[in-house]
Order: sequence, then C-alpha cells, then structure tokens
Amino acid sequence: MSDFRDAALSSKAWPFDEARRLLKRFEKAPPEKGYVLFETGYGPSGLPHIGTFGEVARTTMIRRAFEVISDIPTRLICFSDDVDGMRKVPGNVPNPEALEQYLQMPLTSVPDPFETHESFGHHNNAMLRRFLDTFGFEYDFISATEFYKSGQFDTVLLRAAERYDDIMKVMLKSLREERRETYSIFLPLHPETGRVLYVPMKHVDAANGTITFDDETGKEFTVPVTGGNVKLQWKPDFGARWAALDVDFEMYGKDHSTNTPIYDRICEILGGKKPEHFTYELFLDADGHKISKSSGNGISIDEWLTYASSESLSYFMYQKPKTAKRMHFDVIPKAVDEYHQQLRAYPTQDAAAQCNNPVFHIHGADVPTSTMLVPFAMLLNLAGVSGAEDTDTLWGFIRKYAPDTSPETHPDMDRAAEFAVRYFKDFVAPTRAFRLPSDLEREALEDLRRQLAAWDGGLDAEELQSLVYACGRERFDPLRDWFKGIYEVLIGASQGPRFGGFIALYGIDETIALIDKALAGELAA
Repeated sequence: MSDFRDAALSSKAWPFDEARRLLKRFEKAPPEKGYVLFETGYGPSGLPHIGTFGEVARTTMIRRAFEVISDIPTRLICFSDDVDGMRKVPGNVPNPEALEQYLQMPLTSVPDPFETHESFGHHNNAMLRRFLDTFGFEYDFISATEFYKSGQFDTVLLRAAERYDDIMKVMLKSLREERRETYSIFLPLHPETGRVLYVPMKHVDAANGTITFDDETGKEFTVPVTGGNVKLQWKPDFGARWAALDVDFEMYGKDHSTNTPIYDRICEILGGKKPEHFTYELFLDADGHKISKSSGNGISIDEWLTYASSESLSYFMYQKPKTAKRMHFDVIPKAVDEYHQQLRAYPTQDAAAQCNNPVFHIHGADVPTSTMLVPFAMLLNLAGVSGAEDTDTLWGFIRKYAPDTSPETHPDMDRAAEFAVRYFKDFVAPTRAFRLPSDLEREALEDLRRQLAAWDGGLDAEELQSLVYACGRERFDPLRDWFKGIYEVLIGASQGPRFGGFIALYGIDETIALIDKALAGELAA
C-alpha cells in the first residue's frame, strides 16, 4: 500500500488533486473534532435526481482519495434542508392539485402525495437514503427539521442574532434594491399556520435571542430563534451550517459558485473556518437544459438502474466533473462499455496507472473482476437483429460464442443481457430505420456474403473483422462509409459494434441470412 500511497501523492486524477489540497488544511494540526468532515447538501423539494447522487458519489471519491494519503479519520454527512418552504408544487407527483394548499409550508409539514411517509419531506429523504444505500455509500444523514428542533443549531442561531447586522451587511450587498427592503436572514415559522414567512424583522433581540415581526395580516409576533421556530435563508444557512458542524469540505454545482464568498464570510462571522470547496459543472438533459428536481427532466436514478448497473453510473459521474455533460438515455451504453474496459485493465496496471483508473475511485482497493465477454453495444445490436424478447435468446448466442459461459459464471453478462433487452425495446427499436443498400453497398454485401459462405476460419472476431475490411477496402473511400452502410442496411442505425465481433457472436449462418434479407429488401420493408 505504501507504493500506492506514493503514487497517489503525485497522481493527476482529480480526486487526488482535491484530497491533497484538503490535506494542506491540516498541515499545522489535525482537526480538533478528531475527523475530517465532508458534507453534501440536498434540497428535497422534488424527488431525488441523478445530480444529487453525483454530488455524493464525487464527494465519496475525494474522501476515498484522502484516506489513501492521510491517516486522519473521515466522516461524510448528507444534510437535507427539509425545513425549506414548498415554493411550488412539483409536476411529477400524484394529485399535485391536492398540495396547493400547503405552499410555503416546511416540506416535513406537507402531506406525502405518495402516501407512504409522514410528509413529503420524509418521503423524499427516504428516497434519497434508499438510493444512496443502494450504492453502498457510507454517510450520516441529518434532517434540517431535526437539526433545528433538537437544539443542535441553537448556539449558532443565537450567535446569528448577536451578529445580525454583520451578516445582513454581507447579504444586502448581493441583493437588488427592492429585495433589500424586506430581506432578513431569519425566516420565522408562523406560530399559528406553520408556514415559512418571508417578512422583514421589526426587532432582533440579541440578549434574549428573539425576533419580532408582523405576519402578512399585520399581526405582530415575537419568537425565539432557537428550537425550530425559525430557519435561515438558504445562503446564510449554508455558511451557518458550516460553522455549526465544522465542515472541512463541500462541493456544489456551478450555479452556487458566485455565492461562495457569501457562504465563506457568513461562516467566519459565525465563528467557523470556511471549508475547502469544489465546484462542478451541471448536468444537462437531452435538449441541453439544466436538470431540475422539480421539473423531473433528465434521467432519474431509478431510470438509469432500469437499463444499466449502478457502477456504470458511478463511472459516468467520475468523468470530467468540471465539464457540462448531457445526461440522457443515450449515454448509458458508452458508460457501461468504458467501465468494463477499465475493469479489465486494472489488474495489469502499476500503482500510478491504478491511481488514475476510474474504477479505483468507484470501488476503492476492492476492485471487482469484469465478467463481461461482449460489449453492451454489441448486445443491443444482437437483441435487435435476433428480435430478443428475453435474455434466453441472447444467451443462446452467447453460449455458441463462448460455450463455457453461463449466467452463474458470468453474472455481469447476465445482468447486461437483461438490461440490453429492456434498453433495446424502449429506446432502440422505436428509432430504428433500415434502408436499401446503394449499388456499391449491394456489391460489397454480396461479396461479404460469398466469402462468409465459404468461410472455414471459425469464430475469431479479429479474422472476421479483417474479412469485412477486405470487402470494403477497394470499394469505399473513406472506409468508414462501408461500415456506416453495413449498420444502416443490416442493423437500422448509423453506428454499431465492430462487425467482425458481431458476426462471431451472432453466427456465420445467421449473418448470411441477415444479408439475404437486406438484399431482398425485407429489412427496409
């Protein structure tokens, strides 16, 4: 492990870059609390979405990297701001009209539209925890409702009352003039209705730890800032939470980056030390729009897991976190295949290469062995040309290609076969468009058919690939036009797998029959 640690100290992998930066925070002394605290926040206004998972996954990757280069214990907190008032009813919940009357109520006071938990906030928290548990994350969950009501936040809230003017100066600089007139860092919960109020303060009594305000009707109330009677506006809440928990590291999306100086300064005013930060780019949906919890665009965690393994999702999260990426269903096959490529490479690599391999950052030192014999993209095409309705059909071809394999000996293959059938039915089949071959393509396909009919070289994928090359090399310039034609005529897509490997898996006779159908116009029909 010493060799691995040495390699990690110079690794260019971004989790190690961040871990080394974090370690410098403790050059003079280890943290007084006895551990390094990583935090990730969650706004449960909508169902947990894939960006939320990405934040926890990436934070865990940095935490894992830190544990390689340092012996200081670590802890990860997932903090849910479930006292937040429901500003609008999400469009992706059952009977949304029934929630209209609960606008501005804390999320943990809004009834659960799914009728499975005591509140909408509790439901969404449970969804988040279930998904995080599915991926095996080690974390401690904190609900803002419990944090405020239990008194754990009281010391910092009283300090916020004492230093109210200093915090307000920070906030007012960032607000438009009309907003300044009514702004307060404290949001009282109405003593009678329970709604979160956005009202100005008439008086902040630092000595008694209370605030005085008028509600929307003009009725005056005085309430303590402690015990869950108020919450902080979200920007002050960020900094106050850092101070209250003594957070050492937090990452968040680019949309928060302009607020970082505000969070940091409020943390310092409240007696804390600002944490280290990492800002990542946002995920985009199929149309290039930011993925949003409330609108439910993009892919949900459940949807990804319907079509691919959790590890492939973690792999996607590892890639270029500072680059905005489209996150739609069509990214799944590539993520699956690249993940398994990295798994296969890992055992042969030295420590430096392993430190840079995404699978270490996904699994830690316990990197599994891939049992994927066939690329996922190949399975998708096989499902298409064979009309597979279930995995038994695919396994029939897989066993011919590799007789000693089975679902029991190759569980990755079995899961991938199930995912491939499902993905093909839902996404590939509805968009396939076969066409008739051009005259030149027909000539090349007839040549390929003749040579396959005379083939006695077995099912070696590379030799079959050379055969396919030979049929197109003298006819097509550039050669990629030949393969594009193969895919569009035989598979109904503009791109596909290495065709020699496809023939080896699908079978010589079956490929000849497929070419015959294409030449007869049956596929295009």
